[in-house]
Amino acid sequence: MDFQIFTHSPLGLPVKGYRFYNFSDQALSKKVLLLGGVHGDEIEGVIAAEGLLSEFTKSFPYKLDLLLVPHFNPDGVFHRTRTNSRGVDLNRNLPTKDWSPVIKTPRYNPGPTANSEPENQWLAKYINEEKPEFVLSLHSWFPVLNVNGACLAEAETLARFTGYRIDADIGYPTPGCLGTYAGLERSSATLTYEIERGLDAASILKIHVPAILECLKTREQS
Repeated sequence: MDFQIFTHSPLGLPVKGYRFYNFSDQALSKKVLLLGGVHGDEIEGVIAAEGLLSEFTKSFPYKLDLLLVPHFNPDGVFHRTRTNSRGVDLNRNLPTKDWSPVIKTPRYNPGPTANSEPENQWLAKYINEEKPEFVLSLHSWFPVLNVNGACLAEAETLARFTGYRIDADIGYPTPGCLGTYAGLERSSATLTYEIERGLDAASILKIHVPAILECLKTREQS
């Protein structure tokens, strides 16, 4: 495992990443990015990411080059808010073609300009330079597996474990979101995993962490 601090939040909190790999030839590896805590009040995704960190620390058998960022929005995780400490929704702030400055509600504040936030500046740079072939972003809401790009097989694996529906359309406009930026406008297939809001930690660790481990096997074998 390699540990790195990639950037700092507006509050000065570190955005930490943990890189796991198990291969002899880095050029042959498949790059995967796994994000938790994009929205700090969606604690279910944070719990899942922390559970995965615990599992990977014990064993990482996959032939993958995986970067795990459990608290992508450390300000939000600390304060249990959707936004970072500047009140920006990081999943509406990425520089997509459809980014809009319109603030429909404070929860969905896209920021003063596209990619204005340090967290997203690092993320956009990573996606453009490292070009992960698969991005898994852990959230919580109504149970759904939102697919953007070529990751249907991974979604089907998750659906078998969870019973969640698979959908390419979340059901409402999401300008500036990661699924559009990475999965549709670039070649980094992105799966937004919406865990049931309010699910207890024990169930998350029992159901969703094993589901994600199987999902990674699917990506490894693709």
